Formats: sequence, structure tokens, C-alpha cells
Amino acid sequence: MNRARLRLGRHSRIGQSYILTTVTQGRRHYFDDATAAQVVMEVVRRLDTEGLTYSLAYVVMPDHIHWLVELRAFSLDYVMQRFKSSSALLINRMLGRSGRFWQSSYHDHAIRSDESLLSHAMYVLGNPIRAGLTAQLGEYPHAWCRWGMEAGQAMEHFGSER
Repeated sequence: MNRARLRLGRHSRIGQSYILTTVTQGRRHYFDDATAAQVVMEVVRRLDTEGLTYSLAYVVMPDHIHWLVELRAFSLDYVMQRFKSSSALLINRMLGRSGRFWQSSYHDHAIRSDESLLSHAMYVLGNPIRAGLTAQLGEYPHAWCRWGMEAGQAMEHFGSER
């Protein structure tokens, strides 16, 4: 794909929520390794701690991630560059490898209403079920949601931390 074309229409807005998806180079299943998946989750939490993002939900699938996030500082491109470079460096070092880790692009979708945040969070958390990796919400070890892992918990707590 043409990287410039992917950026057409992409606008970063502080305070806007997005669902972001990025894929490993060659769709390699690096995150079958639980330690590699944990590294990705740590990098996401670090970006939250640094004030760049406010994570709402994420899932680390075998070859990609979905991240529901509110942008708190800088641009989407900057945040994704930080995420990808930090996680790639740490995981490559851990696995004793070098070279590209992530595909160069990523997909973003701006969330237009608070009401759809919950449905997007459930989409993110439902990924392992749709992929046949688990049978129900809350069982997959590399997923997290600000409102709890079960749909009922998420609905009960939705909006209480915004």
C-alpha cells in the first residue's frame, strides 16, 4: 500500500478516541510467545503513564493488536511511531533477532460518540473469540478493558471513569 495514501484524511485530535490496528511484519505470530505479548501491553501502559494516551481497551492477538485509545498528546503518527519502535526494540532484543517487526502502516478509526465506545471495546475484546482462541470474554490473557472484561461489567461501569 502507498503510505501517503493511507495518511490521506487522517487527522489527529487531542481528546478524540480511536481504534488503532497494527500488524506484525509478514503477519508473523510473535505474540504466541506470552512474554512478547506482555511487552506490548507494558509499552501501551507506559504511553498511558507518560500522558500520551488513555487506553480504554486492547487485545494482543498472535500477529496484530487492536487498541481503543483516547489521544492525550501529540499526533496519532507520533504515538504509533513511539509504540512500534519501543515494542519492536524490546521484543527483537528479547527474541535475539533484528529487522522489521511491525508493518509500516497502521489502521485508525475515529470513534464518533461515547455510546459507541462500549461497542468498540466489545469488538476489541471479542477478537480472540472470533479467532477461536477462547470461548468467552475475560478468558484471553492478552486483553484488557478499562470497564472490566465481561460485557455486563463493562456496561455497569461504562462512563464512570471518563
